[in-house]
Amino acid sequence: MAKNKFPMGGMGGMNMNQMMKQAQKLQQDMLKMQEDLDNLTVEASVGGGMVTVTATAKKEITSIKINPEAVDPDDVEMLEDLVLSAVREALAKAEKTSTEQMGKLTGGMNIPGLF
Repeated sequence: MAKNKFPMGGMGGMNMNQMMKQAQKLQQDMLKMQEDLDNLTVEASVGGGMVTVTATAKKEITSIKINPEAVDPDDVEMLEDLVLSAVREALAKAEKTSTEQMGKLTGGMNIPGLF
């Protein structure tokens, strides 16, 4: 007769029903977190405030503001660089914010495909 390798009902005393309840709670918490990330915004400003980009924590750009002083018809490339830089910075902040928020939910574990 084989001995039970997992005394107390398997995984440290946790039965299948408890595991399912925990999985359902985690799923509900993740859905709530995803909704929260939709409403959480970050902002990046470059060029001394010449270009400001706002994005959600889910990395969706919601607005771009350009100071009229940044518009120089003879130097369009500078404005393009400022916009690109601000967008990159906003997306990096969004990624960091999203990772931090999801880390609170997962206890710091990086779970592939979760976010």
